[in-house]
Amino acid sequence: MTMGLFGTDGVRGRANEGNMTAEMALRLGAAAGRYFRREPGGGGVAHRVVIGKDTRQSGYMLENALTAGLTSTGMNVLLLGPVPTPAVGMLARSMRADLGVMISASHNPADDNGIKFFGPDGFKLSDEAEAEIERLVAEGVRLAEAPNIGRAKRIDDGLGRYVEHAKRSIPAGMSLEGLRVVIDCANGAAYRAAPEVLAELGATVLPIGVAPNGRNINDACGSTHTEAAAEAVVALGADVGIALDGDADRVMVLDAQGRVADGDQLMALFATRWAAEDRLRGSALVATVMSNLGLERYLGGLGIGLHRTKVGDRHVVEAMRRGGYNLGGEQSGHIVMTDHATTGDGLIAGLQFLAEMVQTGRPAAELMQSFEPVPQLLENVRFASGAAPLETAEVRAVIAEAEAALRGCGRLLIRKSGTEPLIRVMAECEDEALLRRVVDTVAGAVRDVA
Repeated sequence: MTMGLFGTDGVRGRANEGNMTAEMALRLGAAAGRYFRREPGGGGVAHRVVIGKDTRQSGYMLENALTAGLTSTGMNVLLLGPVPTPAVGMLARSMRADLGVMISASHNPADDNGIKFFGPDGFKLSDEAEAEIERLVAEGVRLAEAPNIGRAKRIDDGLGRYVEHAKRSIPAGMSLEGLRVVIDCANGAAYRAAPEVLAELGATVLPIGVAPNGRNINDACGSTHTEAAAEAVVALGADVGIALDGDADRVMVLDAQGRVADGDQLMALFATRWAAEDRLRGSALVATVMSNLGLERYLGGLGIGLHRTKVGDRHVVEAMRRGGYNLGGEQSGHIVMTDHATTGDGLIAGLQFLAEMVQTGRPAAELMQSFEPVPQLLENVRFASGAAPLETAEVRAVIAEAEAALRGCGRLLIRKSGTEPLIRVMAECEDEALLRRVVDTVAGAVRDVA
């Protein structure tokens, strides 16, 4: 087994290879079951876990393997079927489960998949919990005795519970009637839930990306490919577009002309409104190192703090919980509102934006540009298995030169992706020629040794 099983967001990889095989899912299920059940069996206590998934073909394989592993340690498994990732966190807590599991590779292509774990409180696991589960995977676990093996069954009301939960996230009695909304579900986990929520709140729903076939999740659609939503918004005369990713924990919002607002702009809008209404806890927002410098300057001008974390909505949530904050997220579209959800929830964030449109009477275009971003450039460099390009002296020297060039006028951020074999080279600078030169130089140096 390859150690370092858990990445930025659970375990992820290409389906049927490496750490994303049925065998590994079986072992992960058994290890997670043992960790959360603690005792080997008996005691008359019913232990249970909820499992959701997105629409990838490999989800069937991993779902069955996880179920086998979990039941082997005495867990009773409730299978939710395709539901958004935030629904698993919500249902784990509301159904008093010991554990929640989501099978998804989020915004990645269909051939990838992943396994994310949620604790009984509905939040993603800590580094310490993941390390202990990984230890159990490596060492093996003691299985339940025959009378204590768990059961598994599919439940039909999980999706409905999440739909009602999402609807309650906007002010009571508010109607979205009169709004024409394109909703792009990326042929993913929210293909049923999101259109249903919007329709029941009164919007005229114009759905795209709602015909999953196991292979087309995130394929030229969703929050990472907003061209499809932009085209639909313009062609159908919509007031606004909401583009989710494959597991619906990310969102991008589009105005009537198809222009896109990323997570930074959405966080700026919500932070401004919540601060004015005295409901922004700690008078601060939590975001990652990737968020634009323009957001930090904008919030500072309003007396609102910005606390940065490592990339990954799990790190954002951990910082929010430590500091008592209720708003955070990522530029990539994870928006975390702990008043409503335990993790990023693209649908609920989209609903909050629609609520702002209704309450203010302003069009999307006026709400989605709170600040002027500092020019930012990101380039991803793929590297070969086993390579460590950031550890070479040549690359470190080029990075040092680039940092010196940007000192006082911008910033450079270089990191290894936690979900893919990529080095991400990002820089910000108001001198766009310098920005391009720095990114090209660093990315080129990384590529030479990758």
